[in-house]
Amino acid sequence: MAKLADGLRVIDADSHMTERHDLFTERAPKGYEDRMPHVERINGLDMWVIEGKTFGRAGSGGTIDHDGKKHPHRDSQGGPWGINDVHPAAWDPKARLRLMDELGISTQVLYPNAIGLGGQNLRNSVADTGLLMLCIELYNDAMQEIQAESGNRLLPMPIMPAWDIEACAREAERCAAKGARGINMTADPQDSGSPDLGDPAWDRLWDVCTGLDIPVHFHIGASQTSLSYFGNSYWPSQDDYVKPAIGGASLFQNNSRLLLNSAYSGMFDRFPGLKMVSVESGIGWVPFMLEAMDYELVENAPKWAQKLQKKPSEYFTDNWFATFWFETGRGDLQHLIDQVGEDNIMFETDFPHPTSLHPDPVGMVSEKISTLRPETQRKVMGENAAKLYRV
Repeated sequence: MAKLADGLRVIDADSHMTERHDLFTERAPKGYEDRMPHVERINGLDMWVIEGKTFGRAGSGGTIDHDGKKHPHRDSQGGPWGINDVHPAAWDPKARLRLMDELGISTQVLYPNAIGLGGQNLRNSVADTGLLMLCIELYNDAMQEIQAESGNRLLPMPIMPAWDIEACAREAERCAAKGARGINMTADPQDSGSPDLGDPAWDRLWDVCTGLDIPVHFHIGASQTSLSYFGNSYWPSQDDYVKPAIGGASLFQNNSRLLLNSAYSGMFDRFPGLKMVSVESGIGWVPFMLEAMDYELVENAPKWAQKLQKKPSEYFTDNWFATFWFETGRGDLQHLIDQVGEDNIMFETDFPHPTSLHPDPVGMVSEKISTLRPETQRKVMGENAAKLYRV
């Protein structure tokens, strides 16, 4: 194995925790026992159900079996796999911590699976917002218990009730008080009936997040709008194994919408301390987009460009982070990182998804990481995340 920098601490800024079947039912308050999300066997598949409506595959997201072998999406989550087929570390926090110890990973940031990468599957499942708010609170409470019991080695990001801005602000405050290190936000709250994120109505949430020093995370595919790219980007004639590859690659660049819209919106002029994270989007597209966003604004809206306090690309440097895992920078990763900014990048593994670094994430990246300056190695592999998440 290539030699890495001394004192290197590895923090995984994007992994996923598959939802246990009893996550909601074991926490159901009196009178809601029969209304909680639960798992039913339907047409040979384990499905999440609420109020008689299905909203996701139970056990979804795991493509690694009990023996630690990774399988293509088509054979695992595109097939009949359930929670009993996936590696226990996909859903059991104790097993996850044991695996992290084996892999040399200090801390992991966690995102959902079946309920939607931004919670959108659950959030859009039924119209009863009172019931949905209860479910969101129960999920977030369960995740905060996992964080506390792990000694802050597992950092789940709470999902937000995107249909109600004030409720988002309150839930962010409530979760932060319990120790949450950020929030998991949908890229398209308009899917749930709220204004888009550029509307000043969202200043209430940005004020809370800035004041509490909690970053706002946008996982790829964390809304109905953005996830539609996964299912619509490939030609129908493509092979069933190829379709997830095209869909997955298409999702990466979809997060560029967030970077562009947030920079042009003026939100960072109002909240210069607001931090946002583009999760599982990679970084290779960022240098081009930074150049393009400056050029396009000046050419198309010069008066608007003069209203902003900074060049659009500077808002990325001051307010954004992005995660990476498989990229090599076409043989010059240091050059790519320098273009993006070594203070704006965090390492991830994407465990236990199809494109995750498995079975040896640190070993799989050690050759390319060893070519980086020691300071860069330490920053992107752990120090940036440690600072952002206060761990």
